[in-house]
Amino acid sequence: MKILLLGKNGQVGWELQRSLAPLGELVALDARSQDHCGDLTDLIGLAKTVRDVAPDVIVNAAAYTAVDKAESEPELAHAVNAKALGVLAQAAKTSGAWLVHYSTDYVFDGSGDVPWLESDVARPLSAYGASKLAGEQAIIGADCQHLIFRTSWAYAARGRNFAKTMLQLAQQREQLKVINDQIGAPTGADLLADVTAHALRAAVQNPQLSGLYHLVATGETTWHAYAAFVLEQARQAGVPIKVAPSAIQAVPTSEFLSAARRPLNSRLNTSKLQLAFGLQLPHWQIGVTRMLAEVLEK
Repeated sequence: MKILLLGKNGQVGWELQRSLAPLGELVALDARSQDHCGDLTDLIGLAKTVRDVAPDVIVNAAAYTAVDKAESEPELAHAVNAKALGVLAQAAKTSGAWLVHYSTDYVFDGSGDVPWLESDVARPLSAYGASKLAGEQAIIGADCQHLIFRTSWAYAARGRNFAKTMLQLAQQREQLKVINDQIGAPTGADLLADVTAHALRAAVQNPQLSGLYHLVATGETTWHAYAAFVLEQARQAGVPIKVAPSAIQAVPTSEFLSAARRPLNSRLNTSKLQLAFGLQLPHWQIGVTRMLAEVLEK
């Protein structure tokens, strides 16, 4: 199996280099790659890359992810998150390759308090969410063999993440304000990569598994409870945390001004994924604890 990976140096892409390597020959690119074009804004170059590499599988871990900035540059967000996916999907359809792609809870409007199903109507609140939904639609419309994984609250030990930000602030300040009316499941890039490799191996053997799936860790939390968990873990590890547990103030989303609206309900129902691929997904605290152990060792 020959696999073309785009976005190799992002949080998910970095983990995918590890998880996909045992499946076959891996050609991993980013926007600065020289041998082949890995820049999702270069649609002609992107199509040429697929023709030249002739992969059996295309895995796209590249994306425009600046949620607030997308409100002022929606064309760029759409070009990367939707137009580029149209090119990849058409190339996959023409060549018979599989296309693996990652989407987001931001395609939903965040209403209600029930985990979203893949079949629920998507109503994005932001330009970013709209661009990601358009990318999904481009893939499905091309009718290529595909795996689309919607996820939420992604993090990794590599690069920036919410937990690292909380750790930094908690060592500098004696009080913190953290949002408590958005609910979701922190999901590690390593989990996304491992499930991708497992699902891809199964799907190649059984094309009926082609489709859209929700992929998040189990359990649910708020950003406030997430922060409290992170800081308690750090405190137990001997990190000098200034913020007392009682000084982490829970506030509504409206307390913070942002260009893009965030969904309040980011719960995703993963029953379809677990049944289709015979998986049992771990609780979000397990992954966060492992990530913190790596971060706090540095």
